[in-house]
Amino acid sequence: MDNTTAVTFKMTAYVVMEKYKHGMFSVFLLVYFISIILNSLLISIIHQNKELHQPMNVFICLLSLNEMYGSTALLPASMAVLLSKTHEVPAKWCMAQVYFLHTYASGEFCVLALMGYDRYVAICYPLHYHSIMSNSKMRKLIALVILYPLIIFACFYSLTLQLRLCGKVIPKMYCVNMELVKNSCSNAPYISIVGLVLIFLLVVPQLVMIVFSYAQISRVCRKLQKESQAKALKTCIPHLFSLMNYTIGSLFEIIQTRFEMSHVALELRIFLSLYFVIIPSITNPLLYGLGTQIVRVYILKLFIKYKILPTKLANALTTA
Repeated sequence: MDNTTAVTFKMTAYVVMEKYKHGMFSVFLLVYFISIILNSLLISIIHQNKELHQPMNVFICLLSLNEMYGSTALLPASMAVLLSKTHEVPAKWCMAQVYFLHTYASGEFCVLALMGYDRYVAICYPLHYHSIMSNSKMRKLIALVILYPLIIFACFYSLTLQLRLCGKVIPKMYCVNMELVKNSCSNAPYISIVGLVLIFLLVVPQLVMIVFSYAQISRVCRKLQKESQAKALKTCIPHLFSLMNYTIGSLFEIIQTRFEMSHVALELRIFLSLYFVIIPSITNPLLYGLGTQIVRVYILKLFIKYKILPTKLANALTTA
């Protein structure tokens, strides 16, 4: 891709939304700060309290780090383009954003699959949990979850980087790989085919792990008493909500990228395209911070210490 220094892309979604740019800038700025604050708070609380240094909580920190990674790849850049007069971005900037957003997306699903595996071990093998999820194994799993999407997508992305660019229009609020391919000087159908293989590699193994984990959890829970079933399933609720939330957002984005969506209102298309980054980055720290009792206790203790919440209210939420 030897002509990248001279190429800029017109982000046409921003042109259409010109009259809303100041309001959208404020919303993006608020969402970004909320995302960074919530995820940083969750990571900080888990890091500072040794009782929370359990595999599941370490994986929650990994998920929060990925949320901040994705939000930072999307929102600051979107705010900069919103305020620019031309709504144009250099090709190299666009190429970097493609890598960051795609690795965020695949990394999110990998972490959620890992968390599903952790719930499977905790519920199906409670007496052997700490031997199975040892510190050594936990570090290896974390390294795999981080490196797998980075390497797999980089191998695929190298095909796109070899294309010569002729087009100059991206009809979205951020850069994605298929839009770069559409702007190449020649047809490259093989990239679309390889892209489907990539989706298979980044979705199917994780999906198999999640389905297997919950099938085993369901099998074990059927043998437990109702009270034990409720306790076991309660630990899975935040993970299931996160999984459904992210899956919905990802499907919206995949459908928009692969199919013609001009019949759908632009405002709705923009919201759906941003969903997979913005919504999980806010809801996940809330789910795992307030939805996990032991983490919730430490958060509320912090709120009591700094008088953010009345003591009686905090105590009531602690025992909920």
